[in-house]
Amino acid sequence: MKIYLTGYMGSGKSLIGKELAAEIGYDFIDLDAQIELIEDMGIHKIFEQRGELYFRRLETNILADVIEAPGRFVVSLGGGTPCYGNNFDLIDSQLDSKIVYLKASVDSLTERLFNEKEQRPLISHLESKEKLDEFVRKHLFERSHYYNQADLIVKVDKLSPQEIVKKIKQNL
Repeated sequence: MKIYLTGYMGSGKSLIGKELAAEIGYDFIDLDAQIELIEDMGIHKIFEQRGELYFRRLETNILADVIEAPGRFVVSLGGGTPCYGNNFDLIDSQLDSKIVYLKASVDSLTERLFNEKEQRPLISHLESKEKLDEFVRKHLFERSHYYNQADLIVKVDKLSPQEIVKKIKQNL
């Protein structure tokens, strides 16, 4: 089985993915880390030097490789991964897979992201929490169609990573 964690940036996909994989004895793949490894540069640099369209094509190709790879994985998707091209359908069409949406509130996401916005190319230009809040609200609205199709939705606000992992395990 492959378990795909989706959700907006800052929702905890990488952290929860590592903990969940360790807990259930699966391998862990962070899609963004795979992209950085293959390209030998950070996501921010890829966006800056090659553009978002290049990044999204690359992301889809690497996702297809992960989907076809044998084994049991917990996969942390990028926040936009399921929303581009046919990525969601690619994942959802797999018989032995589960998509888990780590759902965080706009307030929680804004707080988490504001201090790390320089490392995140989509929001690095936003100067205030108000602008970030507005951006996150708009993006969540646009992406909610994909996120809400997940097999499991876990509200992560005010939960520890261990509590989130426990909720996911109970619903596998």
